Amino acid sequence: MTSSRLSAIIFDMDGILIDSEPTWQKAEFQTMRELGLEISFDDTLQTTGLRIDQVVSYWYQRFPWDNYDNSEVAGKIVDQVVSYINKDGIAMAGVISALDYCRDKKLKIGLATSSSHAIVDAVLNKLDIRHYFNSTQSAEHLAYGKPHPEVYLNCALELGISPTECIAVEDSFNGLVAARAANMQALAIPAKKQRLESKWIIAHRQLADLTELPDYLDGIIKL
Repeated sequence: MTSSRLSAIIFDMDGILIDSEPTWQKAEFQTMRELGLEISFDDTLQTTGLRIDQVVSYWYQRFPWDNYDNSEVAGKIVDQVVSYINKDGIAMAGVISALDYCRDKKLKIGLATSSSHAIVDAVLNKLDIRHYFNSTQSAEHLAYGKPHPEVYLNCALELGISPTECIAVEDSFNGLVAARAANMQALAIPAKKQRLESKWIIAHRQLADLTELPDYLDGIIKL
């Protein structure tokens, strides 16, 4: 990245801005178990970063159940996550300081998530961070969610920035694939218990959390 201009930073949401991934796992696990699927809690990690309809489809393809209704099952999971965020949602470490840093450096700030607009609104309102973002993009109504790059490309387009001048910040492998496919630099901030997994090699850099972002960007920004 040292030879390229950096003009924008685009954040994933779940697991990057808000500590919601465990809630997604819990809601997904409980819902699938209620449908009769013999999956473990850790099995839900396989769908991290996917859009909710893709999550439901993922499990149905592997363990089909009667009376399949993707939207009904997806809605049940989303409702549980929104309820949690509204009640107990908290920001991940370093979120506000990272957003302040990016704004002070006059970087455009975007949000690109597979989550629905309802969850995006819940997060931005709960954390009171909507004013930081120049673009907020959800893959909810796109033809494809992550790992397809469309949501990232749409965000860069609305920001008016070339994807090659954007850094994406992700906590999931699917998200990193999307960012790389969009021709963006990609930072990985995986969950603590996943940090040593070899798959993060596809990221340009791995950070522990957003508190490390300002120091990292200080070394590469060319404004």
